[in-house]
Amino acid sequence: MRQAVSRVSFLKIALIAGSALTLPQTAFAQDVADAGAEQADGEIVVTGFRQSLEAALNVKRDSVSAVDAIVAEDIAKFPDQNLAESLQRIPGISIQRDAGEGRAITVRGLSSQFTRVRVNGLETVATSVDGASSNRDRAFDFNVFASELFSSIVVHKTAEASLDEGSLGAVVDLNTGNPLAAKAGLTAAASVVGSYNDLSKDLGPRLAGLVSWRNDAGTFGASISAAYSRTKVNELGNNTVRWAQAPFDSVDGVACYTNSEADLTGRPNSGGIYTPGRVATCDEAALAFHPRIPRYGQVAHDRERLGLTGSIQFAPTDRTKLSLDGLYSKFNAAREERWGEVLLRSNERSIDVVDPVYDDNGNMISATLNDVWVRTEHYLRKSSTEFYQLGATWDQDVGDNFRFTLLGGLSKSDAQIPVETTMIFDDRDAQGYSFDYTDMKHPSLTFGTSVTDPANFQLAEIRDRPSQVINKFKTVQLRTEWDVTDGFTLKAGGVWRRFNFDTEGFSRDTAVCGNGGLDRVLGTLTCSPSGTFGPGAVYGFPVTSALSELFNLGRAGQPSGNTNSWLVPNLDATTDFTGLYDRELRVEAGNTRGVQETTKGGYFQVDGKGELLGVEYALNAGVRYVKTDQSSYGLVSGVQSSVKRSYDDWLPSANLALFPRHDLIIRAAIADVVTRPSLGSLTPGGSADGFNYRVTTGNPFLEPYRATNYDLAVEWYFAPQAVLSVAWFKKDVHTFTRSDSRTGLTYAETGAPVSALTPSSPAALNPSQLLEPRWTLATTVNGEGATLSGWEIAAQIPFNAFVDGFLGNFGILANATFISSTAEYELQGPATVPGGPLTRVTVTNTLQNVSKRAFNGTLYYDDGRFSARVMASYRGRYHEGASGTGNLLEGFGATTNLDASVRYKLTDWVELSVEGNNLLDTYRYRFTDWDADRNYENNHYGRTFLFGARFKY
Repeated sequence: MRQAVSRVSFLKIALIAGSALTLPQTAFAQDVADAGAEQADGEIVVTGFRQSLEAALNVKRDSVSAVDAIVAEDIAKFPDQNLAESLQRIPGISIQRDAGEGRAITVRGLSSQFTRVRVNGLETVATSVDGASSNRDRAFDFNVFASELFSSIVVHKTAEASLDEGSLGAVVDLNTGNPLAAKAGLTAAASVVGSYNDLSKDLGPRLAGLVSWRNDAGTFGASISAAYSRTKVNELGNNTVRWAQAPFDSVDGVACYTNSEADLTGRPNSGGIYTPGRVATCDEAALAFHPRIPRYGQVAHDRERLGLTGSIQFAPTDRTKLSLDGLYSKFNAAREERWGEVLLRSNERSIDVVDPVYDDNGNMISATLNDVWVRTEHYLRKSSTEFYQLGATWDQDVGDNFRFTLLGGLSKSDAQIPVETTMIFDDRDAQGYSFDYTDMKHPSLTFGTSVTDPANFQLAEIRDRPSQVINKFKTVQLRTEWDVTDGFTLKAGGVWRRFNFDTEGFSRDTAVCGNGGLDRVLGTLTCSPSGTFGPGAVYGFPVTSALSELFNLGRAGQPSGNTNSWLVPNLDATTDFTGLYDRELRVEAGNTRGVQETTKGGYFQVDGKGELLGVEYALNAGVRYVKTDQSSYGLVSGVQSSVKRSYDDWLPSANLALFPRHDLIIRAAIADVVTRPSLGSLTPGGSADGFNYRVTTGNPFLEPYRATNYDLAVEWYFAPQAVLSVAWFKKDVHTFTRSDSRTGLTYAETGAPVSALTPSSPAALNPSQLLEPRWTLATTVNGEGATLSGWEIAAQIPFNAFVDGFLGNFGILANATFISSTAEYELQGPATVPGGPLTRVTVTNTLQNVSKRAFNGTLYYDDGRFSARVMASYRGRYHEGASGTGNLLEGFGATTNLDASVRYKLTDWVELSVEGNNLLDTYRYRFTDWDADRNYENNHYGRTFLFGARFKY
């Protein structure tokens, strides 16, 4: 159970609230003069990009708490092509990209797990499945929605009692149309854009439109909008699937194993005994890290989005407004991968190493390998995410001093993967393969045997793993406000919310047994290790030209001399030949689980404004109470197990804004905040990884993340449309989660059933590995907390504040974020004995997903008819947490992205545009160890150019 609210927090709130009750009330600070506007017949008129900047600045300035916003400069016209990419222009926000576009955000160093997202006031989760891995957590995927559907984004960086709980980072509000705010009569807008990617050579459509109508009396309005896009992007580069340690068969011709023990398998390059210390060159190779699956390849992304919004508003009187809002989105994606690789993973025992070279970080960065498994893969995942939300709002004034809002609605995100297929060709006795990672980002990978001759390959493994993730929200909220006196308001409300998360996974995986390649009824779990091995061995179906296709790599950053063409399985032919889709589906225990959370609570908040010692101020202070009833289920030894628990939280918060001058605001805030644990960690049961010899289980009794947030900021609105601001923030995280593990276990000691193993994994194919003490049992536990603090510096400077004429049409938007954080991680570290178990180490580093530095800058020009923008963003290096196979903290290298946009108004109704995204064709480098900087992947997506027209009536 959560303890009572801290006395210190309550005391601070009481002092602030008391000042609002006892001090004389005066008029609130006057708004700064409207920015960059033209005066016409007494009416302020601001148009173009400057209009969106001014509207966003008004939202920020008029809020008591710390808020940033992005506002569309006109209906159905968002400033950027992607919501996440728009958000990165806000100080303190960085993004994570997928297929070259923004997918998730990080706010002040805390990942999307710690950010709550509301659509039209209702909390929701939208989950996409495109990407290297599906999203099975609380993170919101912004790439599900077309950006044209939204009119504004508001980011709440500090907490209020009246604001939904669940965030250590921020609450993000996404808002669609507001027809009563439109002009009377019919309004319509449409855009037609072509999107061209220079790497995929694809031209795709991007269409959007909006129709809105409001009667002359302003009592009824309705709007509908739609957006459609289709893009094809190629991701080209290399990958290692991490690095690992293991003894090899021989090094530079010296045998590393002795055969004093009988070899029960009868196979060459197997059995025997490895004795540490016997051969120094063997020990050096065994303790060095080598790439597990060095490879180059292509990931082709084919994405299609359709989005619809609708809104009806009725205001029969000045005191009553009824709203009904709906949102629908469908996001279809196909991800197709083609790889040429060598499978060192779990096959080191058979491999002969020649001329190894080591670097100062303990990496074997180059070598020639004999008796290796050459493998080519063809992977296809088809996915579809369907999202809908329906919400209703009743705003009512009861008398002159009391009002309420009744809000309710539901949403559902259904992410399905009907096909996730991998077909594999193997050549398991290849000679003369060489790798060279001297340039860690651009390795040279050269095959010594032909990888374009079907006769060298056998169809050895087939995989298919369909799955589904469903997120559902139901919400009812009541918010009330009572103006007790001028400048003093009491707010109170209650909420009931139910969140359901359910995921299920299935598998058709299998390996082809060594049966001459004639039997199409494939094994369901293991293949017999008996049979012939070495040259002429049969371990799969013979590959023919009809079962294969030739793949040419293209521009992947590879050096000269790299092998760039190889055969891959033809998916249609191989799935038909093996009857893959006729095989019975097997339930995957680790991906069949769910959580239901029911939250009930309420809040009380005091809003005040007045004058103290000649300084105007505004504040809000209050407390939010919430009780969480949690029920989670998962498969344990094939049987569904459920766990229930409850906990509650008292969350006090206070925000204070001081106005020492009409153009200066000083803000301060303090709040207790909470984020509920990761969904994947909350469910009982777990999964077994027979490739990395790791069993992972959930922990339904995890405590939430709890923290106290502190914020202090100064904002100077020194000119119209202008601001300079500095903000300091600190987050004392009292309870954090971290991974915990035990290693050196046999499979039976992990408690996982054999049926949990993937049939094609090495452990399933060779059951003797289940008896070896090489297994790790991992789970998630509560840690001792962490700290995070930082600075945000931002500037919005229109040049017309200083000069007139042509130069006055320019302006700058810039921000920088500097973060310091500390957290301890208990990790599996490198083995210290050749062939021995991984060690347990404690590492101190930053929090997950925290970049120490991030910068964003925009230089714009806008004269009302012609506008242009150049936008640059930089995000520093960061890690995502625990890695595997002895690596410590994997993550991503620093990135710099450059975008540009040019627009020209032909008339008041027609505007032409040309835009360029990722103009630097930035590579995304991922490392698998923070200090050793071992390559995980390095890839790029090409440049995207958009050109089109927008029409307005």
